[in-house]
Amino acid sequence: MKTIRMEDMTWPEIKAALEEGYTTVVTAVGSTEQHGPHLPTKTDTLIGDALAHRVALKLGRALQAKTISTGCSDHHLAFPGTISLRSDTLKMIMRDYTASLKKHGFKTIVYLPSHGGNFASVEEEVQAQRKIHPDIKILAYTDLLKFVEVLEGASGEFGVSREEAGAHAGENETSIILALEGDLVKKDRFSSGYLGPLGEKELKVILEQGMPVLTQNGVLGDPSTAAADRGEAYLEKASVFLADWIKKQL
Repeated sequence: MKTIRMEDMTWPEIKAALEEGYTTVVTAVGSTEQHGPHLPTKTDTLIGDALAHRVALKLGRALQAKTISTGCSDHHLAFPGTISLRSDTLKMIMRDYTASLKKHGFKTIVYLPSHGGNFASVEEEVQAQRKIHPDIKILAYTDLLKFVEVLEGASGEFGVSREEAGAHAGENETSIILALEGDLVKKDRFSSGYLGPLGEKELKVILEQGMPVLTQNGVLGDPSTAAADRGEAYLEKASVFLADWIKKQL
């Protein structure tokens, strides 16, 4: 096949792939939200789409469904351009995705949230869907702090501190966007944001009170040392981690 991205395929091509055993499908759950003064609002969607594509290729005999591009981003609404879904809205979108994909013959459906605000809703919805569709496998990686740890560890291999790597528009995400769509990165607007610890306590504050409580420019980390070659390495490490996790669940 020329591509595993279903949005770029015709229905006969998708039908043929299913008949050939491509019965696993991977979907990213991204967002449309601010990412500091230097990254586009589609950052999480770009990253999620890239990760889902790589993961599907690593799983083998898997297709990629169109990435869900808007998520639960209330905590970013202080910044213009952010569009946020209610948790119930995101869950219903996922429910309709699953019903459609199951109807076509997919046996394993994998959701990969690439925005921190989506993780809890995705986990809750997957648990509900397993009861609705006990005859198929529905998976989602929803350990947010572990996922952040994996990305921070990847940055650490290049001598970047956890604080600089950040969890939102810092060195890590900026490097990835430089690798994916570097023309969208405003390098002359790089500025550091919150550089303190980021654990359950801080995440709770962000989700309940909004990003400005910790960062006025919308950045968690420091993008100043970001580089495209590192971004490629980060994507590879994260996709290997996610693919290995999925294979263990299966």
